[in-house]
Amino acid sequence: MTATLERLAPVWFTVALFAVWEATCRLLEVDPFILPAPSEVFGALVQYWRPVLRHSLVTLWTTMAGFALAVVFGIALGLVVGWSRTVYRGIYPVMVGFNTIPKVAVVPVLVIWFGIGEVPAILTAFLISFFPIVVNVATGLATMEPELEDVLRALGARKLDIMLKVGIPRTTPYLFGALKVAITLAFVGSVVSETIAANAGIGFLMAQAGSNFQMPLVFAGLVALAVEGIAMYGVFALVERRMTRWAFRSSGSAAA
Repeated sequence: MTATLERLAPVWFTVALFAVWEATCRLLEVDPFILPAPSEVFGALVQYWRPVLRHSLVTLWTTMAGFALAVVFGIALGLVVGWSRTVYRGIYPVMVGFNTIPKVAVVPVLVIWFGIGEVPAILTAFLISFFPIVVNVATGLATMEPELEDVLRALGARKLDIMLKVGIPRTTPYLFGALKVAITLAFVGSVVSETIAANAGIGFLMAQAGSNFQMPLVFAGLVALAVEGIAMYGVFALVERRMTRWAFRSSGSAAA
């Protein structure tokens, strides 16, 4: 019974949230231009489902492309940074400084370099989701117990053996934790770029709808974006449970 309630908790909470939202808009007679009621938002979804679906697929493509680049380069650089103290001290401050730069300020530069379209959105998704992956992978390696490493060396293991057989498996929980955060950030990067310079995507659709004062359609785009983000987060959470069950020893853990 408890397990069933836990599985249904997100559904009930979402329904309650939309019910409160609908009631607030109706009772307070909120102008739809300020805050459309959920009924109006879902009405816009039904009415404009074709363009919403088309632009959603564009956003999903650019997000996943940028995210895939972030995973490949993030894991590679994270392994190097986490395993070499010299590289860590040299590169990490530069990465922190670059990560503090708002990515919305980088989009105009990307547009000048690559033009309006999907490439700036892909690169923005890559840039905004790259840093968490590097940090978590590097942390997983850097926090390996020195005593464990000493024992493995005493048994004849080389540094590469320690990384492949102990270091990399040990970083798996850190990696999947980073992936769940990074995929949501990748959506943010894609949409930010699409609202500034694109001819397709959810961000472009929302910008066009906002300029035409179609606020229900703007919120419909937000709902579509939220659905995509939740779906991708759920995929990585499922893979995490399959691959890192050993890392969660407590049955009461929220991640178990």
